[in-house]
Amino acid sequence: MTQKAETARAESGPFQKNLAGGEADDSVPVIEPDDIVTLWADAKACYLAHVFPRYGSPAWIALEPDDPRRLAAALYAAEMWRKYGDEDALLAWFRDASRPRPPLGEGRSRAELDELAKPKPPHQLQATPGWPPIRIPGKPGKYLTYTEGRAAA
Repeated sequence: MTQKAETARAESGPFQKNLAGGEADDSVPVIEPDDIVTLWADAKACYLAHVFPRYGSPAWIALEPDDPRRLAAALYAAEMWRKYGDEDALLAWFRDASRPRPPLGEGRSRAELDELAKPKPPHQLQATPGWPPIRIPGKPGKYLTYTEGRAAA
């Protein structure tokens, strides 16, 4: 076995004992199940009371790792991400949607606007092969049907 593999087995974390046979290092705090329950209950109380700094802010970074407000802020940020996605992108969208827009006619000459305002010619009905006859509007009982002679014309 290599030296690196032996050292990896001998290292210990806060939740495990040293596999080489010794106990975990005293400098690493041992977390008991009651501690986790207490941390979760305190974080839930802070979350519901909304007494925590914004996630990632300098005040949040200054909190101790086992401070329940730190977990409450992370839970709140995760819930907001689940509901609304990226907050900065959402705020940027709101700013863009609410900014004033130039008038539609700005940048166009009066002649261009008059040309756009003219009514379009009516659509000419045309029978198509395979489709049923078309009733002609304004002429009761008159239908436009497809015939081979019309197709050649």
